[in-house]
Amino acid sequence: MIRCREIHKRFGSLEVLRGIDLDVARGEVVAVVGPSGAGKTTLLQILGTLSQPDSGTVEIEGRTVGKLTTRELVRLRNERIGFVFQFHHLLPEFTARENVMIPALIGRRSRAAAERRADELLALLGVSHRAAHKPAELSGGEQQRVAVARALMNDPAVIFADEPSGNLDSVNREELHRLFFDLRDRFGCTFVIVTHDNDLAAMADRRIAMRDGRVVGAE
Repeated sequence: MIRCREIHKRFGSLEVLRGIDLDVARGEVVAVVGPSGAGKTTLLQILGTLSQPDSGTVEIEGRTVGKLTTRELVRLRNERIGFVFQFHHLLPEFTARENVMIPALIGRRSRAAAERRADELLALLGVSHRAAHKPAELSGGEQQRVAVARALMNDPAVIFADEPSGNLDSVNREELHRLFFDLRDRFGCTFVIVTHDNDLAAMADRRIAMRDGRVVGAE
C-alpha cells in the first residue's frame, strides 16, 4: 500500500529524518511511536503528501509521489487519502454535515450526493443528531468523530492520523481507538497513526518506533 525508501528531510541545519525505510500493507493499522522530536509528524506529512522529502521516494498504491504533476497529486490526496489531526480542524462557520461534505464538494461530486454520504457517515459514527450543529456546539469527542467522518468522505484507501486522541478524555479516547479498528474492518482502510498513547499502540497491527529521525524498532 505504502512504500518509502531513504527518506531524508532537513529544516535548516536540523536533519529531522535520516534515511527512513517503511512499508505498510493494505488494511494494516500501524502506530508510529517515539519521543517528541523523533520526526514522527514530519514522516506522516511526507507519507500523506503534505510535505516533500529532500531525498528518497514515497510510493502509494504503486504510484511514485515525486513523479506526479500538481494536478495528479491534488487528485490523489482528495480521492485516496484521509487525514485526522489532534486538533479537529473543522471549519467553525459550517455545520457538522457541511464540514463532512467538503472533500466531496472539492472532488466535484453533486451536493445532493455529498449530503447523502455525509449523513450516512455521521449516522455510522453516532453523531447524526448533531449534523446541524457547528463545531463550537459539539463536545471534543463529537468534534473528532465529525473529523473522522470527513476523512472517510471520499472512501480513501489510507487515513493518516496525528495524535488523534491527544485532546480527548479517557472515555472518548477509548471509543475513538475502537472506532479506527471498526472502520478498518468495515471499509478496509489502511491507518497510519502517530501516537503517544500506549494503549492505542498496543492495539495496532504493528508498532514502528522512531528516535532521532530514524526507525529504531518494529513489532
